[in-house]
Amino acid sequence: MGAVFALFAGFHYWVGKIFGRTYPETLGQIHFWITFFGVNPTLFPMHFLGLSGMPRRIPDYPDAYAGWNALSNFGSYIFVVGIRRFFVVVTITSSSGNNKTKRANIPWAVEQNSTTLEWLVQSPPAFLTFGELPAIKETKSYVK
Repeated sequence: MGAVFALFAGFHYWVGKIFGRTYPETLGQIHFWITFFGVNPTLFPMHFLGLSGMPRRIPDYPDAYAGWNALSNFGSYIFVVGIRRFFVVVTITSSSGNNKTKRANIPWAVEQNSTTLEWLVQSPPAFLTFGELPAIKETKSYVK
């Protein structure tokens, strides 16, 4: 799930450039928290089941493991609700025509401190935005 959350973070970071629109941040936060609280009860009981000796890939298991399996199933239902919230965010972002911006804001950074070119053009970028590769005259090193 570290990988799945990274994919969600990548979407929220790049959605401004992809669609040229801003996403509803409150719905994005709701999506994150529902998914976060769904993943933990799904995966932690599986860890404890494995430590208890429950073998994997069996259609029937002893009754001693029923409580942990029920908790894991409940967590997966919460996780599915979180994933549905993600698709709600995607649908609202891609279909809201009045939310279009000329240029997407740089997430988590100040515009003057931008070190890459993709945030300096309109969103979504026009076809063949640069006729030739632009020359970068100044770079900042963040490694000390």
